[in-house]
Amino acid sequence: MRTEAEYRQIISDIESKIGKVRLVAVSKTRSVEEILACYHAGARLFGENHVQEIVQKFSGERPSDMKVYMIGHLQSNKVNKVVPLVDMIQSVDSYALLEKINRAAFSCSKTLDVLLEVNCSGEESKSGFSSSSEVFDCLEKAKSLKNVVIKGFMGMGPVSCAPEDKDKLTHEAFAKTRELSVECQKRFPEYAFTELSMGMSGDYMIGVEEGATMVRIGTAIFGERIYA
Repeated sequence: MRTEAEYRQIISDIESKIGKVRLVAVSKTRSVEEILACYHAGARLFGENHVQEIVQKFSGERPSDMKVYMIGHLQSNKVNKVVPLVDMIQSVDSYALLEKINRAAFSCSKTLDVLLEVNCSGEESKSGFSSSSEVFDCLEKAKSLKNVVIKGFMGMGPVSCAPEDKDKLTHEAFAKTRELSVECQKRFPEYAFTELSMGMSGDYMIGVEEGATMVRIGTAIFGERIYA
């Protein structure tokens, strides 16, 4: 486990590079002790990929300014467990899921910020809306939902590509996400698309260059993960 001083230096170095873009510390597989050390070093936004981990780590009290974001694929049968515990769900990949999140938020008397996940790299292994027409259809239907606020979009860079092509393809994927956001704002002025979550440890500066408002960084902060 890294020390608070080490976390502070790492976070400072990243924030000096990303400027006003917000840092989401991806804390999947990390302990509560590691998360708190990172929090005391200056991180405030934490991203988790699995509902079970969110329940284990964040069901109790936590600092009032610590925000928890669901950033991994969310199964519809786990919506009711996660909605009361998070401040944003960034991985909404269908209208059916959005509708269930809305119902769960209503049940616990909250309004929840969400992002629509888009499969901007076109890889079959990725979740997310696969076409702009799917996004437009979702946004049209979502106008009646009162307990979710669609704030923007999340995208991931390509994984299954040759190393020499990765930067170019990542730029293209993130630019596609940004352009979709601009187009959606024109078509649906009733929404305020203010967020673009793009970029992880290996490509976050490309995300920044392409207009990200937040980046999701795990390994560069916590170190390589050790899976049992």
